[in-house]
Amino acid sequence: MGANTLIGDHVHNVQDDHLGDIKEIMLDMRTGKVAYAVLSFGGVFTLGEKLFAVPWSALKLDTVNKRFVLYVTKDRFENAPGFDSNHWPNMVDQSWIEDIRNFYGS
Repeated sequence: MGANTLIGDHVHNVQDDHLGDIKEIMLDMRTGKVAYAVLSFGGVFTLGEKLFAVPWSALKLDTVNKRFVLYVTKDRFENAPGFDSNHWPNMVDQSWIEDIRNFYGS
């Protein structure tokens, strides 16, 4: 699949709550593998939206419903480490990477 076909795909949890949409796909330049999907949640036309970096391995493709599934409750997801479009985290910071992986259990 082309990466651009995934941008905008919906992400739900197993309770069928809509958690957000894929906004970006981040690559690990050392390995050449997909590292994270950046999900957007809330806001209108990017105003007020919150972004979440979710490890790619935490997302499962749901081919029947043509979306991704993230095994996290909506309450937990809303309290996930997030950021806004003007303040992206340093995604190569090892402590940030460990925090995100631990949060999503991947």
